[in-house]
This record gives sequence, structure tokens and C-alpha cells, in this order.
Amino acid sequence: MEDENHRLAPRYSFVVDIEVTDLQSETQIRERTKDLSLFGCDVNTLNPFPKGTRVRIKLSHGGADVVALATVAYARPDMGMGVVFTSIEPEDERILEGWIAELMGIPIQKQ
Repeated sequence: MEDENHRLAPRYSFVVDIEVTDLQSETQIRERTKDLSLFGCDVNTLNPFPKGTRVRIKLSHGGADVVALATVAYARPDMGMGVVFTSIEPEDERILEGWIAELMGIPIQKQ
């Protein structure tokens, strides 16, 4: 059974700026995340996009941005929305993995 309580990976508390753009209407919201995993994040918003909406997200943290395509997995006016990443470029994925390692307290190796 898939729902917002069944995660593909652990989520870590991660509050950063996020832009979420509906790919069909180009409607954009700017909010804050609640948490982050390698596969998605939760977004604090009073006006979530409907479940199933295809979106482009842009996360900003520590002077770096991560851009990914995603789908809204759940949407509740009282809780915000969860997005699941569907496509992410290798460089953005590397940055995302670095953020997760930082949240887990793992030293990041410089390349």
C-alpha cells in the first residue's frame, strides 16, 4: 500500500526555499520545505497543487540550487503537499546527495 507514510527512503528535516511550478499552467509558488529525501520532499503550503500534478521544483540551500521534475504525491490544505522526484540531472543529484549526507552527519569528500 503506497501512501505518504510509506517512504522510499528516510526523510530528514530540511527547511529551505523551494519554487514549485505547475508544468501545464506555469503557475509558480514559492514556499519552504519541511523535509527531504533522495526521492522527494514535503512542501509547506496553504495552496497545494492537486495530487498527480506534474511540477518542476527548485531547491536553494548553501549557495547551490537543485532543479528536478516531480509529481505531487499528496496534497492537503492543512499539511501542504509531498512531491516525488521523477527526473533529476546527475549534477543536481550529486548536490542533493551532498545535502542528505550533511543532514546525516556524514563528512562530505571533496572531489
